[in-house]
Amino acid sequence: MVLTESNMLALGSIAPDFELKDVVTGRKRSLQKLRSKKGTLIMFICNHCPYVKHVQLGILVMAREYIAKGISVVAISSNDIEKYPDDSPKEMKRIAKHFSYPFPYLYDETQEVAKAYKAACTPDFFLFDGDLKLVYRGQMDGSRPGNRIPVSGKDLRNAMKALLNGDPISEKQTPSMGCNIKWKE
Repeated sequence: MVLTESNMLALGSIAPDFELKDVVTGRKRSLQKLRSKKGTLIMFICNHCPYVKHVQLGILVMAREYIAKGISVVAISSNDIEKYPDDSPKEMKRIAKHFSYPFPYLYDETQEVAKAYKAACTPDFFLFDGDLKLVYRGQMDGSRPGNRIPVSGKDLRNAMKALLNGDPISEKQTPSMGCNIKWKE
């Protein structure tokens, strides 16, 4: 496990388009079909990362709350499954069903989507407005495995709340931190 911070894609960047396989339904899903007029949260996660496991229930609670408010939520896994078979589409589907993910869980087999977003770690969060302009990228909150800070989703929740209310989102944003994306050689 290599502790890695987000690359912090430039605010105002337009969300790179994609079409990826949804591991639960087997269907291809595109950003254009998944986006919301109110906002879209793209999360790079995986199954085996202890940082993702640490915030997983918090992600689920937050996602359900903000999906109900009109924000689209999408999870993408881009890890090399030959070296990390726990992140295979079969295991992604099992995890998504086990936790009843309320969002699509997409597999980025070529890793081109992760590269387009400049994703670096799991979890890595990107919040886009209704025009698909990046308004927040960074940590969910300050909780990490072992630091005894409760998982609250405070930073990401504040950004989504401001987006929905039409309030400015501070440009002072803390990078997410977790396992590096497992790049293919």
